[in-house]
Amino acid sequence: MRKARNKPSPGRESGCPTLLSRFLRQGGDFDFHESVILSGANSLEFAQSKGLVLVVIGFLRSSPSHLSREWAQGVGKQHKQGSSAAGAKETSSALSAGDPIYNAEVTTKTWDVIVIGGGIIGLSLAIALRKRGATVLIVERGEPGREASHAAGGMLVDCQLETPSALQPLATASARMHPEFAHELEVESGVKVDLRDFGTIVFPPPEHVYERPGFTTASLLPAPLAELEPGLADPNRAAFYLKERSVDPRALTAAALKTAKNRGVDFSSGDPVTSVDLTNGRASGVTTSKTSFCSRKIVNCAGAWAGQIGPHKFPTRPVKGQMLCLVMPSRTLIRHVIRSPQAYLIPRSDGRLLVGATVEEAGFDKRTVPATIQRLLRDAIELVPQLRDARILEDWAGLRPGTPDNLPILGATATAGYYVATGHFRDGILLSPITAQLMADVLTDKKPSLDLTAFSPSRFLKKELEF
Repeated sequence: MRKARNKPSPGRESGCPTLLSRFLRQGGDFDFHESVILSGANSLEFAQSKGLVLVVIGFLRSSPSHLSREWAQGVGKQHKQGSSAAGAKETSSALSAGDPIYNAEVTTKTWDVIVIGGGIIGLSLAIALRKRGATVLIVERGEPGREASHAAGGMLVDCQLETPSALQPLATASARMHPEFAHELEVESGVKVDLRDFGTIVFPPPEHVYERPGFTTASLLPAPLAELEPGLADPNRAAFYLKERSVDPRALTAAALKTAKNRGVDFSSGDPVTSVDLTNGRASGVTTSKTSFCSRKIVNCAGAWAGQIGPHKFPTRPVKGQMLCLVMPSRTLIRHVIRSPQAYLIPRSDGRLLVGATVEEAGFDKRTVPATIQRLLRDAIELVPQLRDARILEDWAGLRPGTPDNLPILGATATAGYYVATGHFRDGILLSPITAQLMADVLTDKKPSLDLTAFSPSRFLKKELEF
């Protein structure tokens, strides 16, 4: 019997295994870095549960305690019918065996691209890559779409006063892509994403108002404020209008998840990636807390957790945001998104209203604070007094992926075959379609339509080396 290889520790260079060699006992643990020699009637079921394709190529001795000839034929039949994930490539190698076990050929699956992280950024990228013919595996630490994407508000902000100048071209391009992006996901998934285009009313801080001589509310609004939103407490307050959209992030993410599955994207959930595997200095796969997966191109879309995955320490951090959701007394009480220095209000077509959000440096703490939620509610009532009659539906906290310069990290890393698309901070929902397009260009060796130099991971290289 061949000696099983040791499982590589995080950051250790290792080849992607194609030969699995371990004596498998019923109920034993399994690792992709070890191989299998079949024994016992339950081996087929166990191996299939681990995502393997097994082909029995012979047996050495027949006895009731070992595999039957019929069982062996059944394995081969199942293999011919195909039990691997759609589109996955397969490599295999035959095992040497000893008596009284069976020789088995074990095939392991590889993908053109592995995406680490199943939020809206990872899902959108996976869909874009599938459109270009690539096979894709998403490896998600928890449940796809349940972190920052699930907690987001869904404002598609395209405002020079609120967007870093380096990010403005991406923000504008992505905002324009959202109608087609949303329509495509709705058609393919059957999930309505509630894309709204009533626009946004912004109450700027006083210093922004008086920076411009001759500023008047009337000059920046398509109609008097009292007509646009009759429920506002102060119809004479300085404000301006933006032709922006909003979307329901949970519905958008659910639609993207269903679309990705329909297009043949594979998923591994509930198993965090601990490191990117290297072979001869380039990416060859990922190691998780339980197993390993093989690919020559890896994209880190792990959000606030991106910096925890070797070999590079990306300077991402969690930025906490607390929000609450109200049921408005009337579905039409508020039609526009409303942003003020104290809070923002995001109406949904079904009568819900999101109120947010805090920006807190609190590590990975996702607990809500009752006093903070009550403050947000008071701020909302101050803007629209009729919200006193609203009912609180839920409150939550999410973790935005922040970076030192508040810009995303996009592009190839110093390690061949390893890429990153993370750090979108408060704009992950907004930037999802443009990020998917540009990163799909990078991964397929095409020149991106927009310059990504300002977002290159190399801007943090010096600090990383000092880490």
